[in-house]
Amino acid sequence: MADVGQCCHHLIVSRANPDLFFQQNHCGVYRSDDAGDSWSSIAEGLPAHFGFPMSVLGEQTVFVVPEVSDEYRYTPGGVFGVYRSRNGGRTWQKLSRGLPQKDAYLNVLREGLATDTCSPGGVYVGTSTGQLFYSRDAGDSWHVLANTLPPVYSVSVAVVE
Repeated sequence: MADVGQCCHHLIVSRANPDLFFQQNHCGVYRSDDAGDSWSSIAEGLPAHFGFPMSVLGEQTVFVVPEVSDEYRYTPGGVFGVYRSRNGGRTWQKLSRGLPQKDAYLNVLREGLATDTCSPGGVYVGTSTGQLFYSRDAGDSWHVLANTLPPVYSVSVAVVE
């Protein structure tokens, strides 16, 4: 990754390890184990290296929503999938059970993905076309919370105990 000139789409820090950073930019998806001093690509296994939202659950579980490119800001093949890595980006798994799988050319903006601190973890994703999806089992299955909102620019989560 070049030292300068990258548009950082999203930067997150592990809640459990303050030296562990994850980033997505125009060139791909990256991980830093030294608080951002050096970066390694973790994009292998994703259908596209472009996208905006990221979130982390625990120390090493990362979620991203890949999009085709800067020019085509929608999910590859019109299939909506959230991708999860349980090992800090070494391998990725497509999560799609309950998400639209046909003609779903959806866009998720920079702040459109969030996770909570529950066990198992909750994952929430909003689209620029007004859908809000949630998972209460760390992404294994998804449900629609809202389907007719205005564009969702940001998703935040609060856990009330």
